[in-house]
Amino acid sequence: MPPGSLFVRLHKRYASDMSERSEDLFDVAVIGGGATGYSSALVAARHGLRTVLIAPPARFPPGRTAALLGSSVDFLRRLGVWDRMTDDAAAMVGMRIVDGTRRLLRAPEAIFHASEIGLPAFGHNIANEAIVAALAEAAEAEDGLSILPHTADDIRTGSDMVSILAGDRTIRARLVVGADGARSSARRAAGIEMREWSYPQSALVTTFKVGRPHGNVSTEFHTEHGPFTLVPMKGQRMSLIWMDRPDISTMRSELQEDAFNRRAEERAASIVGTMAVDTPRVVYPMKAATVDAYARNRVMLVGEAAHVFPPIGAQGLNLGFRDVAALDKVLRRGSDPGSDEAIAAYHRQRQIDVRTRTAAVDILNRSLLTDFISVQALRGLGLGLASRVPPLRRLLMRQGLAQRPLFRA
Repeated sequence: MPPGSLFVRLHKRYASDMSERSEDLFDVAVIGGGATGYSSALVAARHGLRTVLIAPPARFPPGRTAALLGSSVDFLRRLGVWDRMTDDAAAMVGMRIVDGTRRLLRAPEAIFHASEIGLPAFGHNIANEAIVAALAEAAEAEDGLSILPHTADDIRTGSDMVSILAGDRTIRARLVVGADGARSSARRAAGIEMREWSYPQSALVTTFKVGRPHGNVSTEFHTEHGPFTLVPMKGQRMSLIWMDRPDISTMRSELQEDAFNRRAEERAASIVGTMAVDTPRVVYPMKAATVDAYARNRVMLVGEAAHVFPPIGAQGLNLGFRDVAALDKVLRRGSDPGSDEAIAAYHRQRQIDVRTRTAAVDILNRSLLTDFISVQALRGLGLGLASRVPPLRRLLMRQGLAQRPLFRA
């Protein structure tokens, strides 16, 4: 079933249900209809909490995929939705890092295999639209979960309740989960500040048909202006994230297809043979952001409402699913999901993980952009050790998969 038709059916059904109800009091209101929004709503409903998800249908540009690492796949299995996605998922059994710079000090090529840490794959690459469609389908069948296809136009926090104006209804909830993205209205209502910064880069995103089997290996070429990353998809297709200066990224997005294909194949050193772009090219400015608190005033933030990452190291959506896994743990603790104790527990669980990974991604990206010889030498040394020292290789792989926290609280 096309994802769009699922959304239409789902929202018509629940809009009708809501219009017949006079009681607008809920335990949990989730704002946002992306992957973290739907998964948060499923988690809350399965704790026996009366839950409403407030969001218009999500839309995704063609070619947008997410590399879901092992911890995210495990989480989706626990939700019972992973089997709905497997037809669209491509396993990632290996990860290759290539220093594609022209600098004097270059790092050796490093390749990591999931089998080294006893796993069949590091994760799976899957279209964003397929992820959300599977979660939405599960939400349709979930008892105790209502879906209201409107934006949250006005959110007001109180000591024991939050009120939300959605369409012509006022919803009241003891806890609001803000899954409404980087411009989150839930975050603003809670009085949580977000600090944003930009990079001198944009990311060109698209997908290709390739001439040779990719072997389910993801390859990241490090260049002077950011990574060029090819991620396996089902069949002989790969998704591309190509980071470079904004003017260069825009120029490449406007090239004729044949010329663009040649540029991409040259940058990829022809490791997958010929490349033929098969979805529109979209350019995104590179930004990052973090918040001063992950929960406040009966509002908990998940996904890009709490943190924004450049597309490096597959951290964005994977970190969002770890937010929802933390929400799951907090909701087990007591009868009032938005109590001061619950708010403090959620903030405590998320701050170490998010902040350390924000710093790690920022340092990695800036290390590619710098002209300082000492930093380039450290990068080369680090990758060289990662290539040759087995215990370090295994540690880095587990850290990347979030099998171990970077630091403990």
